[in-house]
Amino acid sequence: MDHFRGLFDKLDKNKDGFISTEELQSEMRRIGVEPACEKVQAILSNYDQNEDGRLSYQEFLIYMMDKEKKWKIDFHALDRNKCGSIDLEDIMCLFKELGLVISKPNAKRIIQMMDEDNSMTVDWEEFLQHVIINPAENIGELVSSWKHNLVFDVGESRSMPVELTQQETDLSIWGNFILAAGLADAVSRTVTAPVDLLKTRLQVFGSKAVSQGYRELQTGGFRSLWQGNAVNVLKGTPQSTLQCFIYAQMRMYTLGERDSLSVHQRFGLGCVSGAVAHAVFYPLEVLKVRLNLQPAGTYNGVLGCARLIYQNESVSAFYRGFKPSILCMIPYAGVECAVHQSIMSWARQDPEHFSDSKLFLFSFAAFASGQATSYPLAVIRTHQQAQAFCSTSQKPTDALQGLFGIYEKYGVRGFYNGMGASFVRAVPCALLNYTLTSKFETLLSSL
Repeated sequence: MDHFRGLFDKLDKNKDGFISTEELQSEMRRIGVEPACEKVQAILSNYDQNEDGRLSYQEFLIYMMDKEKKWKIDFHALDRNKCGSIDLEDIMCLFKELGLVISKPNAKRIIQMMDEDNSMTVDWEEFLQHVIINPAENIGELVSSWKHNLVFDVGESRSMPVELTQQETDLSIWGNFILAAGLADAVSRTVTAPVDLLKTRLQVFGSKAVSQGYRELQTGGFRSLWQGNAVNVLKGTPQSTLQCFIYAQMRMYTLGERDSLSVHQRFGLGCVSGAVAHAVFYPLEVLKVRLNLQPAGTYNGVLGCARLIYQNESVSAFYRGFKPSILCMIPYAGVECAVHQSIMSWARQDPEHFSDSKLFLFSFAAFASGQATSYPLAVIRTHQQAQAFCSTSQKPTDALQGLFGIYEKYGVRGFYNGMGASFVRAVPCALLNYTLTSKFETLLSSL
């Protein structure tokens, strides 16, 4: 019973003799358990006998003893060599039995989630403490929680290709996570679509964008603020998923038996994965810009826009502005990945850094770094995408001419038109993605 009392005292931060909802949620979030709020409420509904919204030692003891009975057999099954502890090989064997592959560095990170004495093995008391704080119902759910502790979705409405475990590269394992992330991404893009529309118009029209947008609002109505959002949703999530998949595959090949990648390697993998995914879905980017900039009613939806471009121009029109776009994506994805991965590697050294607010701050810093290094090329790309129908835009034939054209018309400031709107949009996008993904995944898992 000493280890039970010790865990209770550890969780009782204010030493008032009770474990509050906030104290239990804080410990869950420290080890990456999400959604912590729902899991704490489930524990309270089953074990808070006097319904005072907290757990006394006796109530928590009943919960811990139930967990002990439930997981004792599973622990012995995981301890394949019957040495009384779980090691790296045991974790790797578990994943193999589930039809998954995991590298030694990632298995080491899972061990470190539970290892309290830095022995790189997990004894029964350490394992029990982990499943008490991480209230999984079975081995499959426990593995799923480990998986999501190694994944964090951030950025401007897209999934950051973080240090994924190899099971994330198996699309059959992503399942609910991909669908949940897609739904969250669609919601965040739809909510912030008017700001994204403003950003695109600022890139092309500069200071005239606001007055032009006001005239468009009078003509097309409130609905015109969401013009082009459908294609933006269709493009965003598949591109993010493909980028994460490519990054994870290349990372596993590059990593080998090492614990982590260097900053240069992270930058390189981010560049390649971002460029490939962007190239695959680039035609949808062109359609989005056309729908954003043309008056409401010009095109009969996404398919109508694609049909008119094909009939009146050519297939090459779907790749207008592709060169500066790829040049933009390479530093953006590379810098964002390198900065994010480096910050997260540093943050993992101290559990206190793993609060929701700090994770969001780290991710936003990475996004800002990527934007700052690549934004002028994004402006050139948008100008070239718009040049076929926008008489007020310059008509450059390449990125260099586009650079001079924007400078002559707007000065240095022109290279950063709309950047403020991009940052404003990134904040609610990231918050919605991070909040809704876990909620949607919980909902889908319960269906």
